[in-house]
Amino acid sequence: MSDSFPVPPISMPDVMLLAAGLGTRMRPITFEMPKALIAVAGKPLIDHAIDAALAEGCTRFVVNAHHKAEMIDAHFARLKTALPDLGFSVSFEKDRLLDTGGGLRRALPLLGSDPVLALNTDTFWLAGSDTPIARMLACYGAGAADIVLLCVAPDRASGFRKGADYLMDGDGRLSKTQGRPMVYAGAALISRALAQTGPDVPFSLYRHFETAREAGRLWGVEIAAPWFHVGDRQALERTEQDIGALV
Repeated sequence: MSDSFPVPPISMPDVMLLAAGLGTRMRPITFEMPKALIAVAGKPLIDHAIDAALAEGCTRFVVNAHHKAEMIDAHFARLKTALPDLGFSVSFEKDRLLDTGGGLRRALPLLGSDPVLALNTDTFWLAGSDTPIARMLACYGAGAADIVLLCVAPDRASGFRKGADYLMDGDGRLSKTQGRPMVYAGAALISRALAQTGPDVPFSLYRHFETAREAGRLWGVEIAAPWFHVGDRQALERTEQDIGALV
C-alpha cells in the first residue's frame, strides 16, 4: 500500500471539525473568542480547514462547540447563508468537554458518511496545495485500514515541537517499531464502526488510533505541501510569516 493508489469511486467524506477546546495556550486571545476563530493570514483557523476540504470536494461539515459555543454557532450560521448548497451543523458539548474521540462519537448522528474525516482546526494546509484527502480515501479504499492518518515528517511540521507519533513503513503502515518518524498532522479518516465505540466518558481519538494500530489496520498518507500547526501565539506568528512567504 502506498500514496500512489488510484482514487476509489467513493464520495468525499463528511467532515468533523474539532473546535470545542479551551485554547489555553492561546490566552489571552481565547478569553474573548474560541481558538478556531483566531485569524491567520486573513481568515479564521477553522476556515482554512474548511477551504482545504472544500477544494477536494467535501460538502458537509459538522463542528463541535463548547468554549464560546455561541460564536462558533454564529460563524456556521454565516457560512450557511454564504454557501447554501453545502451542509453546516453544530454539535454542542454544553455540559462538559468530551475530548476528540468523545466529541466525534457525539456528533455521529449529524455525519452521514462512512468513513468520516476528523480535522483539527489548529492544523491545516493551504487549499489547493495538495490533495491529501483523496489519497487518504484511496488508501482506505484498498481495504486494509480502519483509520488513515495524515502525517508529516517532523522536520516539516511548522509550529510543532514534540517528537514523532508513529513510524511509517514503505507501504504506509503505521507502527511503533519500523519506518520513518511521522507526526500526526491533524486529519484522520475513520471507519464509522470504530468511531462509534468508546467509553461513556471523555476520551481522545488516540484511543481509536491505538486500537487500529494494534490490529495492524492503522495506515498513513504523507502531506505533500507545507503544513501548519497553530498551537500557541509563537506558532501563530511563525505561521503568518511562513504563509506570507508562500503567497
